[in-house]
Amino acid sequence: EVQLQASGGGLVQAGGSLRLACVTSGFTFDQYTIGWFRQVPGKVREDVSCISNIDGSTYYTESVTGRFVISRDTAKNTVYLQMNNLQPDDTGVYYCAADQGQWTPCRRYPFFYDDWGQGTQVTVSS
Repeated sequence: EVQLQASGGGLVQAGGSLRLACVTSGFTFDQYTIGWFRQVPGKVREDVSCISNIDGSTYYTESVTGRFVISRDTAKNTVYLQMNNLQPDDTGVYYCAADQGQWTPCRRYPFFYDDWGQGTQVTVSS
């Protein structure tokens, strides 16, 4: 059974940092691309970042480029999202998800991802 466990969210002031972790199990890590997405009430889930399982290439949505860094630790079957200089617009529930297949570049849109974690809340105060 594919499982993804997102953690690391919390409440932080604008300008602060958080590191999210997505611990995966139940599948061969190198056979899946992992992406991060976020959602706020009343809005559609939006893509944030993803990382290729072929060459480690990355994608970032424009609003987080230069502030967020995604990385993979294959020894721990974990993908991280380091979030720096957080802003109130970054507030939302952050989900990690798995896209089966080996892709480069990684696929950014949520509908490509079949397996989802439970989400972790990130709140940025102004």
